[in-house]
Amino acid sequence: MLLRNATVATMTGTAAYGLIADAAVSVDAGTVRWVGPESELPAGLAEAGEDMEGRLITPALIDCHTHVVFGGDRADEFEMRLEGASYEEVARAGGGIVSTVSATRHATEGELLRGALRRVDALISEGMAAIEIKSGYGLDVETEMKMLRVAREVAVARDIRVRTTFLGAHAVPREYVGRNAAYIAEVCLPALEAAAEAGLVDAVDAFCEGIAFSADEIEPVFARARELGLPVKLHAEQLSHTGGTRLAARFGALSADHVEYADEADAAALARAGSVAVLLPGAFYTVRETRAPPVAAFRTHGVAMALATDCNPGSSPMTSLLLAMNMGCTLFRLTPEEALAGVTRNAAKALGMDDCGVIAPGKRADLAVWDVRRPAELAYRIGFNPLHRRIFGGAG
Repeated sequence: MLLRNATVATMTGTAAYGLIADAAVSVDAGTVRWVGPESELPAGLAEAGEDMEGRLITPALIDCHTHVVFGGDRADEFEMRLEGASYEEVARAGGGIVSTVSATRHATEGELLRGALRRVDALISEGMAAIEIKSGYGLDVETEMKMLRVAREVAVARDIRVRTTFLGAHAVPREYVGRNAAYIAEVCLPALEAAAEAGLVDAVDAFCEGIAFSADEIEPVFARARELGLPVKLHAEQLSHTGGTRLAARFGALSADHVEYADEADAAALARAGSVAVLLPGAFYTVRETRAPPVAAFRTHGVAMALATDCNPGSSPMTSLLLAMNMGCTLFRLTPEEALAGVTRNAAKALGMDDCGVIAPGKRADLAVWDVRRPAELAYRIGFNPLHRRIFGGAG
């Protein structure tokens, strides 16, 4: 495959977007063979090729934080919040995560897969080629395993790559209220071990927050993940400052996610650990948060910033990475270049994937071709999908 007469945002190098005008991309055996100005095409590659008519080519998009496998919905809680209840008040009243747990426990694997595919299809239609899918709506061994099996099936049913994340420490189920440590010891750790033994886990996550688990309660989960050879990540500093970001950094986490209440010291800790700050503007918007992540501190300390949908039934019922890019710019004051890096290069880093997220020789040929001329247009528009073509592993 040779794509020519294009503008290519490689997301590499020091130039803005790694942009190459009047460019060509050569693909062979599912990987990028060559990329550069068309005038410099090596003689052996200068076959006819396909005329992209000046369109923009970027790496295919990556959604590095989602909960797309779940049962039921929480539209009623949306109404409650609009009537004045806070996200925390809804959770403490028996809503929130634990309400989805009940629906997910009762759903069959087929039902969960069908629901997940509807959400995944919306993301694919916007050029997504890789996605992270978390468990965490089972909170018992059987349902956590069920969710992870369904997540694996998504990659069988669709041409995308799936990274599965065990999130057994997501909330305390009703049967363990007030006994957080017992839940971790009796349910979460055994579920993690069973899922790891079955080959269903690529990473381990937890929710460090006042309505979920403390840093001390999460530490045994991360310690066991380390023993199992699994990387960790963490929902940290979303609603308050609980020390989760520094716990994540101490364990060399792939990422700390949400991080609205992170501070300068947290940014420095993430930088030392090489962890990514995953920003989730859909949740910020939905729960009407007012404190934005410390983007300036992340820039100062050189922390890579990713963007994701956080697609879930409660706090971020969003299935659009393009909207996440726009929100990241509008709500968090990211630049359009930071937003595109956040759903390509830095999203790949947040998932521990080093073979995608940029357009460079030897990388996977996961590409998105857009009916736009400038990369900033991807973050600029609202409710508009300019995808012309998605290429997955050199096909499409």
